[in-house]
Amino acid sequence: MKNIFNLSGKVAVVTGGSRGIGAMIAQGYLEFGAKVYICARKVEACLEAADHLSQYGECVGFGADLSSVDGIAAFAKEIEDREDKLDILVNNAGAAWAAPIDDFTEEAWDKVMDINLKSPFFTTQKFLPLLRKASTLKDPARIINIASVDGQHVPNPDTYPYSASKSAVIHMTRVLAKKLARDHVNVTAIAPGPFPSEMTKKYFASLGDQLVDAVPRARIGEPEDMAGVAIYLASRAGNYVTGETITVDGGWATTV
Repeated sequence: MKNIFNLSGKVAVVTGGSRGIGAMIAQGYLEFGAKVYICARKVEACLEAADHLSQYGECVGFGADLSSVDGIAAFAKEIEDREDKLDILVNNAGAAWAAPIDDFTEEAWDKVMDINLKSPFFTTQKFLPLLRKASTLKDPARIINIASVDGQHVPNPDTYPYSASKSAVIHMTRVLAKKLARDHVNVTAIAPGPFPSEMTKKYFASLGDQLVDAVPRARIGEPEDMAGVAIYLASRAGNYVTGETITVDGGWATTV
């Protein structure tokens, strides 16, 4: 039981791993012994993040455009050229867009749906050969999708495709879990509540103390809160968990 959360010898990919929730998860995996590849659309920022994260373990960064299948395939090829297997895939890259319903554009809708829903599906597809090579009955490979509490309730901001896409991610997680179980690949999701990130910065600033007051635990999420759940799902501790979404929000979703 002492080593039940150990990730030594594991190889992980965290999309959107240069900042926010992705960086929190990447650091947690590194500190628990995994080798971690991160990617982001902005190459320089990703390389800087990988350099910073390397103080905790072996971290490699790549620029990647995951909004298209070609971009996803190119990124998967980069990993295939370097690794014989992949133990953990975290589909974290995401986008949000807010606008009144009368002004919402097709471009904004497609951008959010492509990154939040199409991307995790095809990233999973392209990495399946490596994941299957890592998977065994006693030690399944892992796919962890980052959803949101906004996919579990009706949010206040006018982020129509965001909440729709995150709700779809939660159901897609269940579908993929069933389809891939006999391949010994566990598929789970995490639904974060309020955590600090570039995506939530403006929203947090507009709400101020109102947001903290609305969270039963009376604070927003911290890096360890997110890393802990991601480590659990990726380690021996989570071997028998698949198809589930874990909400990490300090009880916030119970109040909104």
